[in-house]
Amino acid sequence: MTWFRKEQFTVLKAPQLKDRIPDGLWYKCDNCLNILYIKDFMQNLKVCPRCNFHARLNADERIAMVVDEGTFQEIDTNVLPTDSLKFVDSKPYCERLETAKQKANMTEAIKTGFAEINGYKVVIGVMDFAFIGGSMGSVVGEKVTRVFETALDKKLPVTMVCTSGGARMQEAILSLMQMAKTSIAVARLSEARLPYISVLTNPTTAGVMASFASLGDVIVAELNALIGFAGPRVIQQTINQILPKGFQRSEFVLEHGFLDIIIHRRDLKKVLTNLLSYFCLDQNTRLKGKAGKGADVIEVI
Repeated sequence: MTWFRKEQFTVLKAPQLKDRIPDGLWYKCDNCLNILYIKDFMQNLKVCPRCNFHARLNADERIAMVVDEGTFQEIDTNVLPTDSLKFVDSKPYCERLETAKQKANMTEAIKTGFAEINGYKVVIGVMDFAFIGGSMGSVVGEKVTRVFETALDKKLPVTMVCTSGGARMQEAILSLMQMAKTSIAVARLSEARLPYISVLTNPTTAGVMASFASLGDVIVAELNALIGFAGPRVIQQTINQILPKGFQRSEFVLEHGFLDIIIHRRDLKKVLTNLLSYFCLDQNTRLKGKAGKGADVIEVI
């Protein structure tokens, strides 16, 4: 009879432990491997409190840190990269561009525009390493050049925050041409006695370092940033010699006379403000001379 039959018991699944710690709560320092609570790390401007290692900031984070709130007005947003050489390496360059746009949430490796730094009006450019290593292609070179041309037209100082692995190999000679192009633009700004402050972050290397990044009237660098043309490993293999400790880091480069100031990230805006106050009595002044070479003589127009 049916009421004497035993019902089939369901087989229980083995218990699964859920993650007790959600993703994104902790950050491990790339330098000392210290484990940091992500909110404390972000509040400290992405600087490790133990070893002072400066992790990379994206362009938007850098702008928010340096520029007065609500004053940044982006320019040249319609200048976009193209695959004019139809270059293909492990994948087509056009696909690489689309991937980079999604990853960095930018159309190119630099954002440029008008801004104010503690009330001082500037034309600013901020590079982002997340976009194909901050490499300089024809569009980056064009936007950098337009920064200096705009500053020349508006009689404003320039602040450029650099981070780059160098020229963009997918654009070949078109990329290398940007070195001369941007350097000429800096020279024209210098002839007009308008100040240019270059800020070097980790890393700033190769074609960018060999052009506009190293031509500032004042060159500022963050702590322990990699600064140079070729990388240390390439140089060591080329000359077959062991390089000195700290080679191509900010402190080494400053010691050998290539930098003017090394700063902690939290002091960047204050230092830029001090430099701008030195160069510009107000927005109707013109710099006479260069930093360290008679820059204390300022003519009011």
